[in-house]
Amino acid sequence: MIITDTHTHLYSEAFDDDRKEAIEKAIDLGVKRFFIPAIDSTYTESMLKLEKDFPGHMYLMSGLHPTHVKENFEEELAHVEEMLETHSYYAVGEIGIDLYWEKKYLKEQQVAFKKQIQLAKRKNLPIVIHCRDAFDEVFEVLEGEKGDGLRGIFHCFTGTLEQAKKAISYNMKLGIGGVVTFKNGKMDTFLDQIELKHIVLETDAPYLAPTPYRGKRNESAYIINVLEKLADIYCVPNEEIAEITTNNSKDVFGV
Repeated sequence: MIITDTHTHLYSEAFDDDRKEAIEKAIDLGVKRFFIPAIDSTYTESMLKLEKDFPGHMYLMSGLHPTHVKENFEEELAHVEEMLETHSYYAVGEIGIDLYWEKKYLKEQQVAFKKQIQLAKRKNLPIVIHCRDAFDEVFEVLEGEKGDGLRGIFHCFTGTLEQAKKAISYNMKLGIGGVVTFKNGKMDTFLDQIELKHIVLETDAPYLAPTPYRGKRNESAYIINVLEKLADIYCVPNEEIAEITTNNSKDVFGV
């Protein structure tokens, strides 16, 4: 059984004390493929080291996270473009709009999101979308960019059935993580109305740990809890969830 974690920040400082052990634990459980989203240029070096230390398991993305869009966002976007020219990446992400923490840089976030979508199209790469308290704003940008070349993952999807269908209409898979295991998450009330071909698994480690680890540091090994919850929701064996979602990730990332 090969499991794919399509979104995990294994270079995070949260893993500085036991990174190797945490990754090997996940690999032993069948998590063989880890897709690593970017935040900003300060993490590039640690991401490249992660790829070097675990060859054949780590697949990097390049991008500017919306919460890190500040006055210098044009410089950061130039770094993203430079990295895409000089190294192999499998997606542009994570990118999008986040209005949870502040709305001061909404305009800049919209510009950065749009520019990075266009960059992904030019490079024939998928995008990985971060959306928090900003479904309308994200969908507005996607509407303007829909069509040939637009594809990717709506990371950490926590919206409604209607929003799920709209995301899928833009050629996005839904990244399902720990929230699906929360009692108040509500995802389990409608997810079975979405075909499995639209679903990929993720952890967003070290964030959003699933039940029973909620509130603790998340790790890629805990994707097993997400997989088991989906097996319950869809009434299929764990192995089928692993196979379908891994194949879906291959469709997105091309590897």
